[in-house]
Amino acid sequence: MAGRYFGTDGIRGRANKFPMTAEVAMKVGMAAGLSFQRGNHRHRVVLGKDTRLSGYMIENALVSGLCAAGMDVFLLGPIPTPAVAMLVRSLRADIGVMISASHNPYHDNGIKLFGPDGYKLSDEIEERIEAMLDQDVEALLADSDGLGRAKRVDGVHDRYIEFAKRTLPRSMSLSGLRIVVDCANGAAYKVAPAALWELGAEVIPINVEPNGFNINAECGSTHPAGLQKKIHEVRADIGIALDGDADRVVIVDENGTVVDGDQIMALIAQSWQQSGRLAGGGVVATVMSNLGLERYLGELNLELHRTKVGDRYVVEHMRAHGLNIGGEQSGHIVLTDYSTTGDGLVAALQVLACIKRSNKPMSELSRTFEPVPQLLKNVRFSGGKPLEETLVKAAIEDGRNRLGKTGRLVIRPSGTEPLIRVMAEGDDPQLVETVVNDIVGVISESRTAA
Repeated sequence: MAGRYFGTDGIRGRANKFPMTAEVAMKVGMAAGLSFQRGNHRHRVVLGKDTRLSGYMIENALVSGLCAAGMDVFLLGPIPTPAVAMLVRSLRADIGVMISASHNPYHDNGIKLFGPDGYKLSDEIEERIEAMLDQDVEALLADSDGLGRAKRVDGVHDRYIEFAKRTLPRSMSLSGLRIVVDCANGAAYKVAPAALWELGAEVIPINVEPNGFNINAECGSTHPAGLQKKIHEVRADIGIALDGDADRVVIVDENGTVVDGDQIMALIAQSWQQSGRLAGGGVVATVMSNLGLERYLGELNLELHRTKVGDRYVVEHMRAHGLNIGGEQSGHIVLTDYSTTGDGLVAALQVLACIKRSNKPMSELSRTFEPVPQLLKNVRFSGGKPLEETLVKAAIEDGRNRLGKTGRLVIRPSGTEPLIRVMAEGDDPQLVETVVNDIVGVISESRTAA
């Protein structure tokens, strides 16, 4: 769903510009608070954020709206998105809110909402909340004596650290592993290094000095070059790169090679299949995951289920079909035995468990399959609907025919920016490049003509 406010992952935009304004955030607080009132108990909300400067503005506006709706607000401070999802259930809250724009630069921000079960909201609930944002809800708000209270909650970092540690067997220690962890100057800058150290590892943390402006700035899961350099410098066994809100992860092996979400899912799926823990006979990924992953899982007699882009859709499919491993190539890894949403730290711990059990270096474990040549290009457009143009449709159909059964073509509009994403993959890299360039060219000409 992509409405006036909500996109593929909550509400997101440039801070202090519509829709990411204090006014909209206050209305979201009111609408969400009213939508999740049930029974006669004191209703409560857990509210976390990452380390962006604009988090202060959005946080206070949300608190105002939530309290106006009669909700008590538990302020968690900077904490990973998966921790908010966990604490919704742990603290028996009625709703969870995370203020973050994930891997985006500091000048963006966003609002992610979780239901009392710890899962992101369905399209239907988001549509209900969105409909309320442009309505006058004053008559529905709390009376003067029913307003909510807000308070800072201590100890939430310790709760999340203990939760993450318990995802490994009690007898497993990470001693002997030298780990560099890149926290992207984001929400996990305290909890991730602490959890790894408490599990016995030698930890070298980098990008753990947030200043409101440096979140995701040439660091973290989308910019692993600094992590690769540090691994060589300290001769680490492995590197872990999280994004700004720590719901995604990429791994870097001891040689400096980046391991993406597809390879991480394949490694964990193989391990869990061998130990009898894999549920549902397969893995859930999006249309963007590499064809090599699909072929590899097929060799293991496992099925790859594909969904629309967005970890929310991955989780919905996992729940509906009883699978416990899913994720995205970008590094959102969802392990529903433990979490209700993507959790970069928990996924990394499962990779570390594979290293400890096998006593093999990451470089040996990480190349579970050979990726099929894949190319993704973005085309920015200023208006209209390029994908409905006759010439564009014809170019896409021609591209699919040329790739045939040995390749895939995925064309989709971005859920957060005015972009058309053109992705193709196949065994012939030259053909893949030609197909993508031809389609991009036709879309670009269509946009120019418009």
